[in-house]
Amino acid sequence: MALTLPRHLTHYTQHHLFVFLLTFFSYALLHASRKTFSNVKVSISAQWTPSYQNVSMYFLVPEEVWSKNQLFSDLKEATVFLGVLDTIFLFSYAVGLYISGIVGDRFSLRYVLSFGLCCSAVVEFLFGTLTEWLSFYNVYFYSILWGVNGLLQSTCWPCVVAIMGNWFGKSGRGIVFGLWSACASAGNILGAFLASCVLQYGYEYAFLVTSSVQFAGGVVVFFGLLSTPKEVGLCEPSEEDGEVSECEDSYRPLINDELGEQDETQCNIQSYNHKQKPSPVGFFQAVCLPGVIPYSLAYACLKLVNYAFFFWLPFYMSNNFGWKEADSDKLSIWYDVGGIIGGTVQGLISDMLHKRAPVLAISLILAIGSVIGYSHSPNNQAVNSVILAITGFFIGGPANMISSAISADLGRQKTLQGSHEALATVTGIIDGTGSMGAAAGQYLVSLFESKLGWTSVFYFFIVMLGGTLVFISPLIVREVKSSFLERCRSRFR
Repeated sequence: MALTLPRHLTHYTQHHLFVFLLTFFSYALLHASRKTFSNVKVSISAQWTPSYQNVSMYFLVPEEVWSKNQLFSDLKEATVFLGVLDTIFLFSYAVGLYISGIVGDRFSLRYVLSFGLCCSAVVEFLFGTLTEWLSFYNVYFYSILWGVNGLLQSTCWPCVVAIMGNWFGKSGRGIVFGLWSACASAGNILGAFLASCVLQYGYEYAFLVTSSVQFAGGVVVFFGLLSTPKEVGLCEPSEEDGEVSECEDSYRPLINDELGEQDETQCNIQSYNHKQKPSPVGFFQAVCLPGVIPYSLAYACLKLVNYAFFFWLPFYMSNNFGWKEADSDKLSIWYDVGGIIGGTVQGLISDMLHKRAPVLAISLILAIGSVIGYSHSPNNQAVNSVILAITGFFIGGPANMISSAISADLGRQKTLQGSHEALATVTGIIDGTGSMGAAAGQYLVSLFESKLGWTSVFYFFIVMLGGTLVFISPLIVREVKSSFLERCRSRFR
């Protein structure tokens, strides 16, 4: 396997950059709102168990003041319900992904994405801000709202991956998607920062800020995002390794000084608008595409671990080390920093090798060691941050690759015979299966923690990482075998 860096950077235009940034920040805002919930769990659990937190205050304040919003009698019950909410969100998110992928391949990706961003922001405002302002606390209402939020947010990931797949070809996709898939981690960092800034005023303001910014992002997407290069008269990218689409129009700006060039570009756009779209593949046809099932099952195990860190890391730090909630929120950022670097570096390596699965395997083996190391991390914030960044590098990196670059590869493989309308469907299948595993995992994390402690949770993570390796092992063998046969053919030519 020779190391060759694809020739692709010079073929990207200002349109590619704009699409990259707009899809990046749209999903980052979505993840910022998710991170808000995980970062305020300590404050929410304290609000839901007022009599437990304020036993000494009964003599100063009437009991009804504390009992009116008492959902649970102690923190253990509140912790379990927080795990239930995570599970509800992820199950509804997973179910929605299977549907949203199909919808995204049949309707405008821009409209679907904007709808999901704006409506999800409204639900988050109702869940975290309005209920607190009205002092309305109800387990069933919280559960329904968070389930609806999962369905709405599921519309976003298949759409942004499909849009990126439309604009960026297979050559260099590893590094491009490695950088771009940092949108989730960047959103986590943004959400942690915003929550820590306003948490002193109450957790409801954390929800207010992130939901408002997310809604604004949905409006910008509606008016500014381009779903495919053909909308501005550009050529589609190549799906062959080492090949880049050569198109004169791809270097032409939207606004030209010469009228003839404007007319030609406008003609290309009109031709696209009147051209019949390729028929989208069916759900079961997408499931049967090579590599979809193994990567879906592998991602179910891997996303369980990745999202467990995402949902529970600040809570673990506060309870295990006794650190302040705001400090735990800020320290949890280092996991996402590691994931950003890991996805980018591993994506670049996979481009140079023209192989994805072996890179994932090595990273997952090292991830097991990093989880063991973090489970024995001392009560020292500096040491904890370093180990946490290393853990994020080896867990978040593979998770970013599977959910973005690999999903795009599978959604535009040769067996589709020119139908590019499988991108959102394949992405929805992989991410939906991953979310199913993550949903089940969040309840198990809360259950293991309440019954057996955090040590059992880390053992559970190690088992899941091993399961990820098992599912991608056939793909490793296939890619290595393919590389061996290519080298043999080249020798006998």
